[in-house]
Amino acid sequence: MSQSANNLAANVQAVDKVVLESYLRQLYLATFVRHHETYAAEAAQNNESYTRYLLALAEQEVLDREERRRLRRLKEAKIPVVKDLTSFDFTQIPTLNQQKIRQLVTGDYIDKAESVILLGNPGLGKTHVATALALAATQQMRRVRFYNTAALVNELLQAQDEGRVAAFINKALNHQLIVLDELGFIPFSSTGAQLMFQFCSALYERVALIVTTNLKFADWTQVFGDERLTVALLDRLTHKAHIIEFVGESYRFRQRQQRAEVT
Repeated sequence: MSQSANNLAANVQAVDKVVLESYLRQLYLATFVRHHETYAAEAAQNNESYTRYLLALAEQEVLDREERRRLRRLKEAKIPVVKDLTSFDFTQIPTLNQQKIRQLVTGDYIDKAESVILLGNPGLGKTHVATALALAATQQMRRVRFYNTAALVNELLQAQDEGRVAAFINKALNHQLIVLDELGFIPFSSTGAQLMFQFCSALYERVALIVTTNLKFADWTQVFGDERLTVALLDRLTHKAHIIEFVGESYRFRQRQQRAEVT
């Protein structure tokens, strides 16, 4: 073949590539755009059929889309510090129901819109476990939102001032799991307590909840300020709830002691 013929063939091939990638982008096949040449070369080298070539590309496209979706779910969850159970030291809390926690990772409670209540003294890993469960849910492609409870109350108060509490709650109902971390550290105002009750009541039996708290149930009135409201809220939260108690000495306290002994 003459040099001019070779040049013409190369130009046609280059144009075909540009057109092909334009079509692939219109079809939102980003992985095809990135890998079609590499996969084609490998298929030719291995003498694979066109079907096998397209199958390999399609499989990679699906895997990439799933990974992007998982990352999107994780970003939307707004988990402050991402942790899983591999970094949780169960040996430090021998009484903790490890089997129950690992069963919860499967997400069956989410499908049933049940609550998980993690209670115990500060520094025992309640937030770590709540985070691990939330992370597992995002990896299962579930819609998750992680809140510091005091911050959530502030958002509800702002939403009330702007006349959009209903819209705020409706948006929350689009999730499959909501985490309320550190309930009990800061008492709520009367209005804040009522809004929190309204929020949790709307989610009841529709969205799974994880609540971490350092307070025993008998002490929740200290946070909500109204005994009847507190009883009504607990009635909803504890119905079909998975209640896991953390008993022991604070991790952080032990670490400070160990550092002090070393120095």
